[in-house]
Amino acid sequence: MHSHFKLYKPYGYLSQFITNQKQAKKKKMLGELYNFPTETMSIGRLDEDSEGLLLLSTDGKMSYAVLSNSVEKEYYVQVDGIITDEAIKKLQLGVEIGIQGKKYLTQPCQARIIEIPNLPERAKKIRDERHGPTSWASITITEGKFRQVKKMTAAVGFPTLRLVRYRVDKITIDKMTAGEVIEITETLNHHFPEVAQAHE
Repeated sequence: MHSHFKLYKPYGYLSQFITNQKQAKKKKMLGELYNFPTETMSIGRLDEDSEGLLLLSTDGKMSYAVLSNSVEKEYYVQVDGIITDEAIKKLQLGVEIGIQGKKYLTQPCQARIIEIPNLPERAKKIRDERHGPTSWASITITEGKFRQVKKMTAAVGFPTLRLVRYRVDKITIDKMTAGEVIEITETLNHHFPEVAQAHE
């Protein structure tokens, strides 16, 4: 029987487990947050300075399925400045970003301005309002290029200050605290039936 988990990855943690003791002394790893089974792997990743929903599983096939482009991933993004309707429209249509030194046009996505979301306070404080106003947007993508969302907001003139992955498909971090781990008792196949079937 495989095990599946959802984790609210806190700021400052790597989306991986210890690979060597030297690394363990320098960085915070997922294994510090919960006694995961030895075969557990993270499905996808979040940067060290990003937070939010991280799915973990002992099932490699399911990991591959969830990472497919058909699965929605929603991010709550705090940006520098008051984001405009024009910037949101550009995000929705797709913007040009750099990936491995080459220009890349992001796929059309869902984007909207949102009120300040009810999230746990970040371990490292965001700069205060004396440095200028900030605002929040929700961005939902189905692709997952390296630092994509941060590059997208920068491309429309609003650099990301805080990035929180709120949702993957129908699974969310609603009411979770930073560092909290919840075992998903129904298999991930139940949450992602179309994806699972496509990779059988």
